[in-house]
Amino acid sequence: MPSYTVTVATGSQWFAGTDDYVYLSLEGTAGCSERHLLDKPFYNDFERGAVDSYDITVEEDLGEIQLLKIEKRKYWYQDDWYLKYITVKTPVGDYLEFPCYRWITDEKEIVLRDGRAKLPRDDKTQILKQHRRKELETRQKMYRWKEWHPGFPLSIDAHSHSDLPRDIQFDNEKGIDFILNYSKAMENLYVNRFMHMFQSSWSDFADFERIFVRISNTISEYVMQHWKEDFMFGYQFLNGCNPVLIRRCTEIPKKFPVTMDMVECSLERNLTLEEEVQQGNIFIVDYELLDGVDANKTDPCTIQYLAAPICLLYKNLENKIVPIAIQLGQKPGPDNPIFLPSDATYDWLLAKIWVRSSDFHIHQTVTHLLRTHLVSEVFSIAMFRQLPAVHPLFKLLVPHMRFTIAINTKAREQLICECGLFDKANATGGGGHVQMVQKAVKDLTYSSLCFPEEMKAKGMDSKEDIPYYYYRDDGIKVWEAIKSFAKDVIHIYYESDEVVCEDVELQAFVKDIYVYGMRGVKASGFPKAIRTREKLAEYLTLIIFTTSAQHAAVNFGQYDWCSWIPNAPPTMRRPPPTEKGTVTIEQIVETLPDRGRSCWHLGAVWALSQFQDNELFLGMYPDEHFVEKPVKEAMAKFRKNLDEIVNAITERNKNKKLPYYYLSPDRIPNSVAI
Repeated sequence: MPSYTVTVATGSQWFAGTDDYVYLSLEGTAGCSERHLLDKPFYNDFERGAVDSYDITVEEDLGEIQLLKIEKRKYWYQDDWYLKYITVKTPVGDYLEFPCYRWITDEKEIVLRDGRAKLPRDDKTQILKQHRRKELETRQKMYRWKEWHPGFPLSIDAHSHSDLPRDIQFDNEKGIDFILNYSKAMENLYVNRFMHMFQSSWSDFADFERIFVRISNTISEYVMQHWKEDFMFGYQFLNGCNPVLIRRCTEIPKKFPVTMDMVECSLERNLTLEEEVQQGNIFIVDYELLDGVDANKTDPCTIQYLAAPICLLYKNLENKIVPIAIQLGQKPGPDNPIFLPSDATYDWLLAKIWVRSSDFHIHQTVTHLLRTHLVSEVFSIAMFRQLPAVHPLFKLLVPHMRFTIAINTKAREQLICECGLFDKANATGGGGHVQMVQKAVKDLTYSSLCFPEEMKAKGMDSKEDIPYYYYRDDGIKVWEAIKSFAKDVIHIYYESDEVVCEDVELQAFVKDIYVYGMRGVKASGFPKAIRTREKLAEYLTLIIFTTSAQHAAVNFGQYDWCSWIPNAPPTMRRPPPTEKGTVTIEQIVETLPDRGRSCWHLGAVWALSQFQDNELFLGMYPDEHFVEKPVKEAMAKFRKNLDEIVNAITERNKNKKLPYYYLSPDRIPNSVAI
């Protein structure tokens, strides 16, 4: 009688094994096997990290194996089991791989197909078409869209992390408990002794050092030493943790009436301001989005303030970007002066601090939350709803969606919810952050997420004109490496543009993102459908880049650039100055965050800057969803390209006082998971 050898691999996560009854059956083109008991309680199979083998004898040959069914029946208590994969050796010696990489919970069964990726048109038999359809129907009931706030991209319909499908939950929920992690961070940074001192001001700038952890030769220490200097202020617009706002100025806005007389002493080329603009040497950062946003009112003992500044910058003869004019409000007038480097020292310093605080708010809520976290969740939900596990694009994208829905759900549960941790230290807490996202969604466009297009649109694409913009340089390299990989995979499965058009699951995925993520807004520029392989490559590159590289660029530098409180104040306790010549050091210190809020801020930026345990970085695909040799060759090529980028960045950073490494592929996690 024919015999099949079945090998079962259990995950290595904590509590991945099971003591329940486990049954397996095979379904082929010539018939089905009986239900075979593989394990029962106390047989010690399917333990954490184990690989167990079994011989299954059948009455007659089953033909080509199409489906494999695994059933788990409870023995005593709920005992979830993480199944990595199953391999089957057929009677003629062929090996079939059945990837799973899912949790089997309660008394459930799952039906697996072999690991060869298939488009809908590739399924010829009714049983395979039905399996494909049933999987999506089940997923669409589990992964439901929900509006968290009006105007937001839709998110998952779940009130808490524990409500999520088991497959997308964190392995250890404690590991992503924001309250616990922030508290641990403050304890590890030895700042918890100041936590009872809310409302208590620091005495001077040096006093902030009492909570500042000095780690020799780090960026954070360099920031502490040089934060007052104009070059450091300008440098952060290029290579800090929010390097996305600066754009080339093509015309001085009427609302920002800077004149030649004001800035003449800052210009170095014997040109007028207008001529400097025409030559491309003037840049601008406008925080208009903050205008009208309500400041945090959750603590009646501390009035908090926001500003919506505009900052003009200049590329000097050393090719450094330095500030030459700052206006702290959007409407010009006598009570909204334009501050200049030639002003009194503390006037100019406080104006720059206000810009840095505003930059922090835009970074946290727009650059980081909206444009990486919330957008990546949209991609994740649409993928689970519209792409079955056998689809090549599911296999390509699923590593880049790991834990994204989970981290966002936990954030809505603890961090950015009403009375959440965000309210404790941030001037945009208490609802201001919600207003900001609602305003910023109108600028969330397809082209703005296409990295090269966005660089060009802002006039920041020329390496010759702006030579020290490492975020741009490294980002372009990583974008191109991802796009090359996406093209390689696409060409394996889509032989023509016609095949792209015919893929109903791909088109449903794209439509879900447009309708629910972008709320059907035509101005977003997101396509409703994709018709060519070239456009599909760009679309997939945008998704993978956003969920990996873009998030890494704006997340993991937070401690480096924001731990020195005066360089990134999360709140301001005095209103912006309305006249020149009155600012004192005492006024600046009283404006900066109090001791308690400083400690919460420090704990937050530390916790958010840490990689996860067992982090998977770009190009690392330990879960083998793909089994075909051509795709594995494409993955190897991708890793080689990424290694070359790592080497180039490492070489460039040698002996630099301010190395830029946030877009080095060995520091880019595959997904948004922190």
